[in-house]
Amino acid sequence: MAKHEVTLHINGEDRTLVIRHADTLLDVLRLQCGLTGAKPGCENGDCGACTVIVDDLPYKSCIMLAIEATGHAITTIEGLENSPVQRAFARCYAFQCGYCTPGFIMNAHAMLEHATSIDKPTIQEWLESNICRCTSYEEIASAIRMALSTMNATFPDDCERDSLST
Repeated sequence: MAKHEVTLHINGEDRTLVIRHADTLLDVLRLQCGLTGAKPGCENGDCGACTVIVDDLPYKSCIMLAIEATGHAITTIEGLENSPVQRAFARCYAFQCGYCTPGFIMNAHAMLEHATSIDKPTIQEWLESNICRCTSYEEIASAIRMALSTMNATFPDDCERDSLST
C-alpha cells in the first residue's frame, strides 16, 4: 500500500509523518507520535476512549483517517497539560480504572469551550458520546461542574454529587 508524507499540527507543533491513506488518526497518534492518551476501545466510534479535539471540536480518532486531519489543529490529552478539567477529574475522583478518562476530559474540555449554557441536561447530553464501564457518571459530572466553577464561578468549588437523571 502506498505511503504519503503529511504534516499534522498536533498539540501546537507540526509533525511530518509518513502514513498510509487507511491509517486512522488514533493509530498515527499512538504508534508514530507516541501520544498514547487516546485509547483504542471499541475502534468503531461508540465508546469515546479515543476522543481528541480537532479544530476545537471533539472527534473520535478511531474513525477519523489521519489524512483527513491534515490542515487541522489536533489536540490530544497530552496537549491539555494541567487543564482545569484534568485537575477537577483528579480532585473529584472522576475515574476508576482510568482507561476512558482521557476521552471524557477531551469531551468535557470541548463542552466547556463551546456550550453556551452548561446545566445538568447539557452535561448529560455531552457525556452521552463517551462510555465508562467502571464508575458512575456522577463523579464525572461533578468534575465538570468543578472545572466550570474555576472558569466562571457558576457552580460551587466542591465535588458535590447529584444524580444526572432529570
